[in-house]
Amino acid sequence: MWGILIALLSGALMSIQGVFNTQVTEQTGIWVSAGWVQLTAFLTCLLMWMFTGREPIGDLMQVRPWYMLSGGVIGAFITYTVIRSMGSLGPARAALLIVVAQILVAYVIEVFGMFGVEKAGFEWKKVLGALVAVAGIAIFQY
Repeated sequence: MWGILIALLSGALMSIQGVFNTQVTEQTGIWVSAGWVQLTAFLTCLLMWMFTGREPIGDLMQVRPWYMLSGGVIGAFITYTVIRSMGSLGPARAALLIVVAQILVAYVIEVFGMFGVEKAGFEWKKVLGALVAVAGIAIFQY
């Protein structure tokens, strides 16, 4: 149950953040806005680490494979693409496309067991669910 609630909260926060970031971009610039997002995210993580964690930072050097450390770079491009898509499509349409893309890519990652994720069996009902989501995009567009 907690997983569902946290996922719903995550989706809500992503939509709100996308709108906020788009507004900041209109007043500053795309990379200024994205940089601000990443900087404030870093400071928030630092603060949370100081009060809740204290895991050794040096543990990052033990992470294998090394490409797993590219999440921050990917995060910068996520921020960029969310801002651009919300600015051109509007929050609802952009969020719908973003979520469908997440579902499709996540399912491919599971089916092929990519990036260390446990391999899941292919299921037609999940493909059908993804197609329903794609049909939802078409219905939402018109």
